[in-house]
Amino acid sequence: MTTLNVVVDADGIATVEMARPDVFNAFNERMIQELGETFTTLSGDAQVRVVLLKGQGKAFSAGADLQWMQRASVASREENLGDARRFADMLAAVAQCSKPTVACVHGLALGGGVGLVAACDFAVVSEETRFAVSEVKFGILPSVIGPYLINAVGKRAALQLALTATRFDAHEAKSLGLVHQVCSREAVDAVARGIISSLVQNGPTALAEVKALYAQLHVGPVSGDMRELTAQTIARVRMTDEAKEGFDAFLNKRPPAWIGKAVP
Repeated sequence: MTTLNVVVDADGIATVEMARPDVFNAFNERMIQELGETFTTLSGDAQVRVVLLKGQGKAFSAGADLQWMQRASVASREENLGDARRFADMLAAVAQCSKPTVACVHGLALGGGVGLVAACDFAVVSEETRFAVSEVKFGILPSVIGPYLINAVGKRAALQLALTATRFDAHEAKSLGLVHQVCSREAVDAVARGIISSLVQNGPTALAEVKALYAQLHVGPVSGDMRELTAQTIARVRMTDEAKEGFDAFLNKRPPAWIGKAVP
């Protein structure tokens, strides 16, 4: 890794730290590749329970490296399409990670940095942080991050953020639903650890099943296909070893086997 620091502790908590502080953790081709590979690997690692995403230095992420964008502007259409697909695949790897993901955000989150926040399951943000979906200021648009932004804040708010490119603060980000908790810079890690403490009380396979199912559910009428999907899912999961352990532990008033394996 040349753009990330990745550490998995003995409790199964993986910390992924973007490590390009000289450019406010703006991502280029290399960081996109490493983020995608890392989240894919962590998703398949049975020892990992939760993934924390952080940024080194003064900012979480300033989004796309402008030198990367400038290179793309003079590349061929085929090269641009391949480049954009790799970016889309990276965000999908974050969003589809089978482990709960927590973004610890500080300083700035701009453009694609907002996309990373929206792709994570939880976001804890320091109160001085500023956000902007800034792409239109450079004559482009927030395209690849768009679905994640819409899922996080809703279509109308996402459109407003994308069209105006105005900066907004941590409290507005919370009111929009982009982030979950706002705290002091010093408290970000402790608040994130509090979320982790809640997560690791729960069955690890059950958490992965929640993520996989809810990725397929949408706001609106509940169709027959959706009812069948939910019925098939719970019928299958109730028969797993983890479910049997959870029921037995509750009935016998003891902690389930997964408790204590990853409590920070």
